[in-house]
Amino acid sequence: MFKTRHIGFIVIAFASVAIGQTPVAPALYVQASDIATALERAAAERSSMAVSRIDTSAEYRINLIRRTEGAGAIVHQRGTELHFITEGSGTLVTGGIILRPADGGRATIEGGLARQVSKGDAILIPEGTPHWYSAVEGAVSYLEVRFNEPVAD
Repeated sequence: MFKTRHIGFIVIAFASVAIGQTPVAPALYVQASDIATALERAAAERSSMAVSRIDTSAEYRINLIRRTEGAGAIVHQRGTELHFITEGSGTLVTGGIILRPADGGRATIEGGLARQVSKGDAILIPEGTPHWYSAVEGAVSYLEVRFNEPVAD
């Protein structure tokens, strides 16, 4: 009797949880072949920095990026980024301040920390943090996830 009563309470508890739920959309799934095809197409248009857009929403942006050369320093005032290196290596400078040349050339960073990044490395770049792939060895590819919502104070 005691055992039957406990099983009955458990069944009722699970049933009430299931009844109170609202259906949710399934997770985002993008096939590797679709990502690779988009990256190849983007590289044909701009070989120095190809971007394969995986998904974009109001809350986040997900891209696979392939760089074959360094680029100018940038900073995003809104949006923390995660870079997960999927292939290759290069030098990533973060922090410091951005210096923009008067002649309109590529911006650099003064006072930042330069690190060698390679396959398997993960770098979290908080919003407002200058960052710069100053050098690339052959090519470097990384999964970029930018969270667009600023952290609440």
